[in-house]
Amino acid sequence: MSPADLRSRLEALLPGLEFLEASDRLCLTLPAERLLDVAALLRRTPELAFDLLSDHCAVDRPAEQQIELLWQLDSTSHNHCLALSVTLPRENPVCPSLHTIWTNALWQEREVYDLFGVLYDNHPDLRRLFLEDDWKGWPLRKDYEDDFMITEPGGGRR
Repeated sequence: MSPADLRSRLEALLPGLEFLEASDRLCLTLPAERLLDVAALLRRTPELAFDLLSDHCAVDRPAEQQIELLWQLDSTSHNHCLALSVTLPRENPVCPSLHTIWTNALWQEREVYDLFGVLYDNHPDLRRLFLEDDWKGWPLRKDYEDDFMITEPGGGRR
């Protein structure tokens, strides 16, 4: 299914959502409260069959006081792809977990939690993945600082 055909089909199934088009990919922007239902529909609708969650990441946007979450979905049977985007408030980033739809979301959500501080509702094991349990802060947020960060050209520190 071409990106244009995919968009037409998704617009029919999911009226009222925003779509962005890149050169080879379609991105669906939706509110967090619709994420679980939309993800289930994308996985379980036979002509869509997004059976692979290939990536999940976050983007910190401190100027807007937001964190954007992105998911890359692929259909291995239909050879099409789709990105999902959800924007959360930076001070309280909470999103539904997608582990009941794609089991590999368990690890990807733990990584985003560990590095950005996003909380996932109904995640059965939401704890740090890379950092120590007592680590303070979220290292991939743009305002994160620690005493060992190199912050100036040439290896200097502030």
